[in-house]
Amino acid sequence: MGGLRGTVGARRPAPGWTSVRSTSRSTVLRDLPGPRAAGRERPLARPDARPLLGVDRAGGLQAWMLVLPLDAVLTAAPMAWSPHYWKAFAALSVIFVALVCGGGRYRARLHLSVLDELPGLLGRLLVAIALVAAVFAVRHDNVGVTEFVLTSLASVALVVAGRAVSTGVVLTGRRRRIVAHRTVLVGGGDLSGEVAALLDRYPRYGLAVAGYVDSAPGPASARVPWLGTLDDLDDLVAALGADVLLVGDGAFDEADLLDRVRTPATQACDLLVVPRLHAFATATGHTDHIGSLPVMRIRTPALDGPARALKRAVDVAVSSLALLVLSPVFLACALAVRIEGGPGILFRQIRVGRDGRRFECLKFRSMRPATTAEGDTQWSIAQDDRVGPVGRVLRATSLDELPQLVNILRGEMTVVGPRPERPHFVEQFSAEHPRYGHRHRVPAGLTGLAQVSGLRGDTPISDRARVDNYYIENWSLWLDLKVLLRTVSEVLLAKGR
Repeated sequence: MGGLRGTVGARRPAPGWTSVRSTSRSTVLRDLPGPRAAGRERPLARPDARPLLGVDRAGGLQAWMLVLPLDAVLTAAPMAWSPHYWKAFAALSVIFVALVCGGGRYRARLHLSVLDELPGLLGRLLVAIALVAAVFAVRHDNVGVTEFVLTSLASVALVVAGRAVSTGVVLTGRRRRIVAHRTVLVGGGDLSGEVAALLDRYPRYGLAVAGYVDSAPGPASARVPWLGTLDDLDDLVAALGADVLLVGDGAFDEADLLDRVRTPATQACDLLVVPRLHAFATATGHTDHIGSLPVMRIRTPALDGPARALKRAVDVAVSSLALLVLSPVFLACALAVRIEGGPGILFRQIRVGRDGRRFECLKFRSMRPATTAEGDTQWSIAQDDRVGPVGRVLRATSLDELPQLVNILRGEMTVVGPRPERPHFVEQFSAEHPRYGHRHRVPAGLTGLAQVSGLRGDTPISDRARVDNYYIENWSLWLDLKVLLRTVSEVLLAKGR
């Protein structure tokens, strides 16, 4: 369970937009000009519409701030009457909270229900109890196992009771509009209008709709105002302080939508989507909904913050260890390249990394290009006669990429990510293939999901871009581990170029 993320604090309105904010915590936005070229003022809401009361009262408060500490304290509570097991219950509390965090149970929920949460909650709590009990069993403390398990049943009861209390507190805050998150609807069709009506009728969902964006005014105007087009979304999010985007139906272009909801201005917003065939989506297992309408939460790519720091720490550890363990292989490759082609063991080439920054990518030389321009603009050299036997082995086994471990230590690359490309081809492919440039939201990788999926060499660039963006949208340490394991298979079986 858990409420939506705290409302974004007051931000300076973007140029071309104005807002009048009261000095009270229950701020109400008054008037905004219409979309850029409109040249006339249009009220943010109909005269008879309910003002967005309470949307700033949440401040930085988030439901997990109540739920997580309560879970931790109640799980460890039995140590109060069983002090000799305090270490066991402290461990139980830490393991349980970690499992719940990993399962996303502290993420935002629209429909709050203890009964909906109960199966997952009990499952994780029982797993945590089993892990701690296993330690007793390994120590052959049979009496300790029995006493701990029986005492931990109190933790189960307390945690469930605590969830009932915290759910009630969050729901009360929403119903009284103490906590309501400013929301922009994307799409102005009939479905979007229905969603707006439901959110206005039932404040228990904690969303306050400011209006909608679409290519043109639609049926939803009967419920909420039209704020502009998708091109205005960045400005609206900044001016309104919106922290939720809810995608319904409308006349907008879906390809354009993908770009607009992944900009820096909208990145911090929760992204919710009502499925197109929502009548069938009730059988998909999604428990979140607004009324009878199922709602999917689109995962926000973990590009910054703790996730990025964790990935960087893993990069440093893996690349350092690999350089140490593979140093004999590294030296053997360097010696073979030197014998076959003479001086100049490393091949240095400018590639494009995160946010379009250029860096010097290192590889073992497999051939010597006639000119620098040839290396920068020639697409494939796999069948080039100048590639000698050593070069072919290095390329087939991907051992020519080993020097990029140095790039990783420098912070120019990561272990797993989209493969870096040369500036000439980045410009070409960005112009030809939609969302190709989105690959550069993360650092370039030594290996990547596209490469272990067979998309290397002369394979469609559009397919590579789609797989790379899929990796970014769904990144996790487990996904990185899967790519690394598949990379080992690729190298051992010499499935390279």
